[in-house]
Amino acid sequence: MSSRILEEGLSDSGRRPLLDYPDTSLSDSDTEGDAVFERKKRRHFNEAAQGPKFSYEEAVEEAGFGLFHGLLLVVCGWANASDAVEILCVSFLLPTARCDLQLSSSDMGLLTASIFLGMMIGGYVWGYLADQKGRQRVLVISLTVNGVFGALASLAPRFWLFLLLRFISGMGVGGSIPVIFSYFSEFQPRTKRGAMISGLATFWMAGNILAAGLAWLVIPNTFLSFQLGTLEFQSWRLFVVLCSIPSLSSALIFGLVMPESPKFLMEAGRVEAAVCVFRKMYNFNHRGNTKPFPRNSVLLQHMELAQQVTELKISPTSEKGKIVANTKIQRISHRIRKVLEPIQKLFSDHLTSRSVLLLIIFFCISFGYYGLWMWFPELFKRIEDGGSPCANASQSSSSLQPANATCYHVKTEVYMEGFITAAANLPGNIFTIFMMDVVGGKVLLTFSLLLSGVSVFFIWAVQTKTQTLIMSCVFSAVSVIAWNALDVIGTELYPTQLRSSALGFFTGVGRVASILGNVVFGQLVDTNCAVPILLVAALLFIGGVAAIKLPRTKHAELT
Repeated sequence: MSSRILEEGLSDSGRRPLLDYPDTSLSDSDTEGDAVFERKKRRHFNEAAQGPKFSYEEAVEEAGFGLFHGLLLVVCGWANASDAVEILCVSFLLPTARCDLQLSSSDMGLLTASIFLGMMIGGYVWGYLADQKGRQRVLVISLTVNGVFGALASLAPRFWLFLLLRFISGMGVGGSIPVIFSYFSEFQPRTKRGAMISGLATFWMAGNILAAGLAWLVIPNTFLSFQLGTLEFQSWRLFVVLCSIPSLSSALIFGLVMPESPKFLMEAGRVEAAVCVFRKMYNFNHRGNTKPFPRNSVLLQHMELAQQVTELKISPTSEKGKIVANTKIQRISHRIRKVLEPIQKLFSDHLTSRSVLLLIIFFCISFGYYGLWMWFPELFKRIEDGGSPCANASQSSSSLQPANATCYHVKTEVYMEGFITAAANLPGNIFTIFMMDVVGGKVLLTFSLLLSGVSVFFIWAVQTKTQTLIMSCVFSAVSVIAWNALDVIGTELYPTQLRSSALGFFTGVGRVASILGNVVFGQLVDTNCAVPILLVAALLFIGGVAAIKLPRTKHAELT
């Protein structure tokens, strides 16, 4: 295609086939600001009439919206739910496993924190690999790690081994959570992205409900226990095995039938593979339509975006542009710099302010949500006879009881209340799906964090079991809106080469906060229960204020 055709068809926004051999007569675009893909109505044809030229956004729109996206939502949603199940299963087994593993309240805090430590490490490592090697492959491996080591934890006879296996399982969870949202968002049309990502986030609620339902059905039924060699396989161990099934089944599905992200394929230069994915999307969404996806379509991209991609790509550097790694230390040093380089990109130029704000928000919401949520089953156990959780702090779990009679039989009300609290996510999820594309993620995130802080304050202030359950349900319904909004905003604020790394890094920050939250609760829940609860309320308020400063991303196009 000649430069004359490009200039007439694309005006001042020079575009070329991605990683096709460019015309040497073309010069870089002088356009400034964020790259913006042109709409479908401005599609053009080359002189040989080989077929329409599509940008990424145009190709997504040409592929349509329908059955493929519905199936994608179910598959990715099941993977998201499996992560929720693995995280929350620990909180539901605490009231009974504390006797078999001889846990104090501090030990329980460390146990709930261990999975978040694994998620912190896994989140960044898997996110980095997803940006370099592909989303689909990383999802298969991380989900497998999650499921296999989660199941092996059921056989651990000692606390330290159980802790180690849950930590490794957490590394798998940390990889799949940020990558699944990057992967899913890159298939979505611009105008549908907010609602679809909100729909994907809804499956976290499904995982909550599934974990709570399994706990309710399995753990109180001690007749399910049996002897496995020298290990007494209690009902809570069976519950741990069942919680690993969603992750393993998700890994199998992704490995067998799911394609790679077309956006990643484009940026990796695998344009033909990207066109094949778009063609599959088109065929699913237009079943019965005899018109095929254009065979000769070529994916186009702004020259400015290509330049931005080049700057963001992580490449070895030295005095002559090549790595001189003559020693093992130099090679290791280079690898470390290469892994850490995405973090430098997150805090450079125009990305600095949004990255600082997201760091604050992720820390505040993770400390508050997981610090409190993981302790709900234990708090509900302490209010079985009425009163508020803090009023019954003297009913400490820290004194070790050798007899299992202190744990068995656990009243089913504990798990029923956990199930009700998990189901309270539903109104918030429905609200998010309908309102995300109307008001935008920034507005929902701000108001949700502020209202969550209010509800947590009242959890501390109420005096009866019923009031505690009601306020816990309010917190559940309101806080999930913030998480859904954060999932949408996080995918839209960063370009493809940094998207998974950014989400991995910020979820890693969130895991640090989650670890601190659980350790703080474990240390203070028996002595000064009001301190961690009021601290959660304050942090949620701080996160809400920080969200006000975020840029608006409603209907933003992915770069």
